[in-house]
Amino acid sequence: MYEERFYRAMQQSDGLITYKVIIDESDLMISSDFNEEKTVKNILEALRTNIEKACQSIDGFEKSLIPLSEKSDDPIIQHMIDVSSKVGVGPMAAVAGTISEQVVKQTINLTSTKQMIVENGGDIYISSKEERKILIFAGSSPFSNKIGIRIPKSGMPVGICTSAGTVGHSLSFGNADAVVVISKDTALADAAATAIGNLVVSKEDINKGLDFGKTIDGIQGVLIIIEDKMGAWGQVEIFQA
Repeated sequence: MYEERFYRAMQQSDGLITYKVIIDESDLMISSDFNEEKTVKNILEALRTNIEKACQSIDGFEKSLIPLSEKSDDPIIQHMIDVSSKVGVGPMAAVAGTISEQVVKQTINLTSTKQMIVENGGDIYISSKEERKILIFAGSSPFSNKIGIRIPKSGMPVGICTSAGTVGHSLSFGNADAVVVISKDTALADAAATAIGNLVVSKEDINKGLDFGKTIDGIQGVLIIIEDKMGAWGQVEIFQA
């Protein structure tokens, strides 16, 4: 069922054309140099087909909440298994970030578009020639829509993924209003955001979540918001909106 993503207008996409592509549960908000809707649909359909095949052929791929040891001949599917295992969650915890990054990379490879932002359920991949700002939606927290993350030109391309225990439809065992993870590897950022979010049950768990984030090779920064408390580690440049 389609669900309006009320937080998605909160990304800076100046100079780009913005449009949506929706296929079943995949609901992408896209900003790019040109309208690449047709190309994106083809890429998204192929990605979804491969992921659905993995769900059918790999035991536990779709439902497991813990790492899998199975192998796949598909490098994208195998990467989902690898990064989720790295942080202790199931492979579908990396699915939204995987789709965001693959849509951007494949579209840029196939078209004249060189700048592109794809947001998929709060998981974003950005390839841009200039700095971009992402406003953070954190449910009922007083920080919600009041702060954001600035990504400098030198930080491109990059993935920014968000998990929440109080907002949205994704599964989380924690109570964070927002756990934001920054990484060059968006699948890893997505899985890590889920894993870190599971640890943050109360305000007192913010440092526990940040400490875990520090141990994950490939993670550049972590931002955790729960109610009126916030903590950050790494390459997280916060701005006040």
